[in-house]
Amino acid sequence: MSQYTALNYDIDPIFHAANKPKAKIGIVLANLGTPDAPTTPALRRYLAEFLADPRVIEVPRVIWMLILHGIILRVRPKKSAALYKSVWTSEGSPLLAISKQQQVAIQEQLGNGFSVKLGMRYGNPSIHSALRELQLEGVRKIIVLPLYPQYAGPTTGSTFDAVAMELKTWRWVPELHFINNYCDEPLYVEALANSVREHIEQNGLPQKIIFSYHGMPKRYLTSGDPYFCLCQKTTRLVQERLGLDKNTCLTSFQSRFGREEWLKPYTDETLENLPKDGIKDIAIISPAFSADCLETLEELAVENRHAFIAAGGEKYAYIPALNDRADHIHALVELLKSKV
Repeated sequence: MSQYTALNYDIDPIFHAANKPKAKIGIVLANLGTPDAPTTPALRRYLAEFLADPRVIEVPRVIWMLILHGIILRVRPKKSAALYKSVWTSEGSPLLAISKQQQVAIQEQLGNGFSVKLGMRYGNPSIHSALRELQLEGVRKIIVLPLYPQYAGPTTGSTFDAVAMELKTWRWVPELHFINNYCDEPLYVEALANSVREHIEQNGLPQKIIFSYHGMPKRYLTSGDPYFCLCQKTTRLVQERLGLDKNTCLTSFQSRFGREEWLKPYTDETLENLPKDGIKDIAIISPAFSADCLETLEELAVENRHAFIAAGGEKYAYIPALNDRADHIHALVELLKSKV
């Protein structure tokens, strides 16, 4: 008897699927992540993982670890927990709840030939767990879609790092397609424009529409990160789609952290200065976020509203993220189909 006769190559549920139906195409929808609870310990765990990522904070490791563990993780978790508690829902964090809705909607539209998983860069469910689920299903082709329309190293780049780190442990690496940017996809632009158009139809055209994107240190831009340019492009494409005068739309950057210079203009300073120039009626939208989260529901919708009104503003409207809108889901599904 041949030494190979006794081997059955079709029994391994992970790697040998010859006797199974045609393997599905795996989809990993990736987003930033969320703490497990709006508590100080949960925020400490989450921030320790998030802020330790060298893509997020580009400071020499030894110095940064001393600052992170010696100062930031002793102070910031309690403050952040209070903010998260203000937006927490019965289903958990808004980001996670909305991401699950997106996952379900995309799975329904793609059908049985696909297996759609959700993976967060930090926290749970993780990118590691999403990929392992697909591995156990015998998936041989995976499309990774980071839900960041504009590429940035700290978000999209870091997602790729996490995927690569996991796949380094696999004996049989699947075919992989990584979508790193979709801000100029026509259906995405149309969905954004639709959300703004609906607001205008219901509330009238404000004096200014502020497109507020998550910020990053300016030196990331000067080092070659395209994020700033992609944000400007997004604003321009939506403005053109709506047929608005370019002076009606303004791009700014929010959520800065630390003392160094970040991308400008800053959203908070912009909102505080607009009333001085007679701009007292504005609407604000944050196209960098595919789902509402702390930075939109608390920072934009609450904190910055108060700042604008205190500075003399009169009308302030937050236009929600695209979330699980039908046109947004359609845009994402068509994007994924185009990569099959």
